[in-house]
Amino acid sequence: MRGGPTWTGEDIPVPPLSLSARGWARVLWRGTVLVVFILTCLFLLLLLRLIERPLYGLERPWTPHITQFVCRNAFRIMGIGYSSKGARMTYPGAVVANHSSWLDIFTLNAEKRVYFVSKAEVANWPLIGWLARATGTVFIRRDARDAAQQRAIFEERLKAGHKLLFFPEGTSTDGLRVLQFKPTLFAAFFSDELRDLLWVQPVTAIYHPPEGADARFYGWWGDMDFASHLLKTLGATKQGHVEVIWHDPLKVSDYPNRKAIARVAEEAVRAAHSRLDDA
Repeated sequence: MRGGPTWTGEDIPVPPLSLSARGWARVLWRGTVLVVFILTCLFLLLLLRLIERPLYGLERPWTPHITQFVCRNAFRIMGIGYSSKGARMTYPGAVVANHSSWLDIFTLNAEKRVYFVSKAEVANWPLIGWLARATGTVFIRRDARDAAQQRAIFEERLKAGHKLLFFPEGTSTDGLRVLQFKPTLFAAFFSDELRDLLWVQPVTAIYHPPEGADARFYGWWGDMDFASHLLKTLGATKQGHVEVIWHDPLKVSDYPNRKAIARVAEEAVRAAHSRLDDA
């Protein structure tokens, strides 16, 4: 989720939230079904975790299947189309992607068992924060003083077989661009114990707006508040779709340092995003 500094975008005004009576009815229906569905599955996940935790510790062989089930069906409830292409990585390591919206949580969890790396503030968000904590999200503060501690946490989780997912842009955007990837979080992969074992898979997520809507419809950036964006999404008469492209994994030991692998991962994500823009 959003890190800092926040991307504020171009000087193009965002249309204010405007919902008809039918729009509010869709918000009420979709929102109620979505909340009840998520809370029911979260309750089941926490019950199962009571058994899973003492048996497997950090490893989670069962509960991620519930997370994937929730995320796939969240799109069905909201009416948003979902498609993907490319093979999901089976090697140990991490996944990196461009960041457009809070919807990325559902988008990237829907087909792969991953554990998000998120800013610490997300842990306190209603509903999404609860889900994030329950599903094993790694919460970090973007503070240089915490770098050593965060690297140790990353190594512990990677050694447990978790595929960590983070957004190297460090902030969400309007969904129309890919920002420069920051290499900071790639540093943990270059420790002596992990470098020869890990891979990184770049992923491109592209949000296609509803027909006739602003191209930035699903983007969430700057000072946009979560509640208004959620209402707009739930209240849409027609929905668009999201496309996920899984690129070839990058072997960490093939790169001299974190900056090099960050650059190659960014190029793969940006190239796929640009091809769709040009189509």
